[in-house]
Amino acid sequence: MASLLQDIKTQSDWITKAFAADKITLDYSIHSLIEIDTFFNRHVKDGKAVKGGRLTQNLGPILFSIGAYVGETIVKNVPGAIWQTEDNDPHGELNVSVKLPADVVIFPIQRIMKRFQNGAEDAVYIYGYHITKDYIAEPFDQSFWQLMSEENNKPSKPWWKFW
Repeated sequence: MASLLQDIKTQSDWITKAFAADKITLDYSIHSLIEIDTFFNRHVKDGKAVKGGRLTQNLGPILFSIGAYVGETIVKNVPGAIWQTEDNDPHGELNVSVKLPADVVIFPIQRIMKRFQNGAEDAVYIYGYHITKDYIAEPFDQSFWQLMSEENNKPSKPWWKFW
């Protein structure tokens, strides 16, 4: 039986291959987190998987894999960042964290769950960029705002329709 840390590494690599099958490159750069937000914009609406989309089957494992990728991206970009796991925790997959310098602790898997449930207000690129901006010299990609603008301009059900 693999440890939780091994599962994180395996699933992070798996999701990069799964996205590559859709011609989406995940390269462990902070910029690649925009691709994660784009994916959620395409495959999630109002906290639910879009019918026929990539999240209609195996939702939990896919969200875990995306969270593992986000955490690995941060670990690879922040010197001294490490995963914290507890293999005996029955909710270990949800409670894994990344410890950053200065004893800051983040929860990438939980963040991905929030992104799924809450939409663009919990954008992954903003999250990753702000966590890493003091450690890497990567300017904020302003094209992110265009992506979020497209997300916010999607047609939605009128407020007066209750069904």
